[in-house]
Amino acid sequence: MNILITGAGGQLGQDCLTVMGEEYAVHGRTSGQLDITQPEQVQHEIQMLRPDVVVNCAAYTAVDRCESEQEACWAVNAQGAANLAEACAASGTRLVHISTDYVFAGDKSVPEPYTEQDPVSPLSAYGKSKLAGEQEITERMDNFLILRTAWLYGMGGNNFLKTMLHLATADPERAIRVVDDQYGSLTWTMTLACQIKQLLASDLTGIAHVTAESSSTWYGGAKYFLESLGVAFSLEPCTTAEYPTPAHRPANSILENSFLKEHKINLMQNWQQDIDAFVELYRDELVAQFSCGL
Repeated sequence: MNILITGAGGQLGQDCLTVMGEEYAVHGRTSGQLDITQPEQVQHEIQMLRPDVVVNCAAYTAVDRCESEQEACWAVNAQGAANLAEACAASGTRLVHISTDYVFAGDKSVPEPYTEQDPVSPLSAYGKSKLAGEQEITERMDNFLILRTAWLYGMGGNNFLKTMLHLATADPERAIRVVDDQYGSLTWTMTLACQIKQLLASDLTGIAHVTAESSSTWYGGAKYFLESLGVAFSLEPCTTAEYPTPAHRPANSILENSFLKEHKINLMQNWQQDIDAFVELYRDELVAQFSCGL
């Protein structure tokens, strides 16, 4: 299988390169190498590489900045998805596109999860742009998989868990305030990459939820991670109202992997199991990185 991965410089893109490169011919393109907002670049790359599948990990993910930089956000998340769909449809290439929990309003009662059949109603500019990207794809082609995921972390980029570790190691006595009334599933990019690889071996199409099983709050996830690492820290739970941000975030971001389970292809495991494996694999590297102030 010949695979093109866009957004290959991000944490998910890097793990997809690693996981899929073990078996397939993989071509990774960072945003600097392939700008998906430019249709001519997208068409040229697909015509040149002739991939069987494009895995689109490229996205404008600075959720709060999306509120003030909506044009740039929309260009990547909506128009970029349209450009890929147009080029893939023309060449008969399958498109696997990464989307988000932020397409939902998050007003379901916790712990009731969102399924693929639930109505979408994004609250933020980011969520609206990602939903528009989904719609561009579904309107332009049939051979696609849209994968909604959430709360990603990995070694290849910046994320919530790394921020928590940085703050904790910078000043272990300082109380770090963390939101404790938003619920979701911390999802390891390595497990997600393995799930995507498994999906590539199928001919499934449509929209699927792909997150770690079970859920926590941001506070609960941070506490479990730092305890697993064995570093000194001081966390203080707070409400969303006490920690306002430019973007309105869903209170409930729990997704049910119904599509994966229906097709008996679900590889996703409990979020705590994934953090345990992540820490076991990268503990020394993580602690060394942040104890050096990097």
